[in-house]
Amino acid sequence: MPEPASLAVTVTPIRVRVFIDYWNFQLTLNERIAKDKGIGDYRFQIDWKKVGPWLAKRACDVTGLGLNGHSFDGAGIYVSYDPRKESDKKFFGWINSWLAKQPGLMVECRERKPKAPPNCPECHQAISDCPHCHKPIRPSQEKGVDTLIATDMIRLAWEDAYDLAVLATSDRDLVPAVEFLNQKGHKVVHAAFPPKGSDLSKASWAFFDVFENCSEVERPASAKK
Repeated sequence: MPEPASLAVTVTPIRVRVFIDYWNFQLTLNERIAKDKGIGDYRFQIDWKKVGPWLAKRACDVTGLGLNGHSFDGAGIYVSYDPRKESDKKFFGWINSWLAKQPGLMVECRERKPKAPPNCPECHQAISDCPHCHKPIRPSQEKGVDTLIATDMIRLAWEDAYDLAVLATSDRDLVPAVEFLNQKGHKVVHAAFPPKGSDLSKASWAFFDVFENCSEVERPASAKK
């Protein structure tokens, strides 16, 4: 009798989506590296071409879910800017002319909204000018970015667009969304910044420390992008 034909086993790589709170991610890295270097200020130059796949791989490594391979299915980057500032106008131009055009990056940009200037704790009068440089103080606040991240994470899970989500932020406002996804059987890995965001790490299915080996996604100071 002929030998029975062997059954072919198809192994499907795990699909990974990454969600990044741009300013939370950037500023937390700046703060931590400056502290480690013992300096007052440091700008961590993120290689945005590498960071999405890097976060996806780190998540698969820490969970062990990538043993049969994984596919990086894109990164959502959520960012805000203040149109009243010249520096932010240039930043907005960079977002549209370069960042949003990179493969695998889906950028959502929102305008920051003006808010009232701070008040003096003694006389309770508004401080409209800086007492040092005497320039006008024009404070603004980020509105809707955390809600947009939560909405996209839930929407894409509903559409079965990923198997594993990686969330890069320390914003605890996203805890309810992560808890909801966990209850529905969708795994979220927190790209964490310990000790910040510990509530988010606890709510997530797993977490890893972004600061470990973050030099792998830091581009040289001479690079333009």
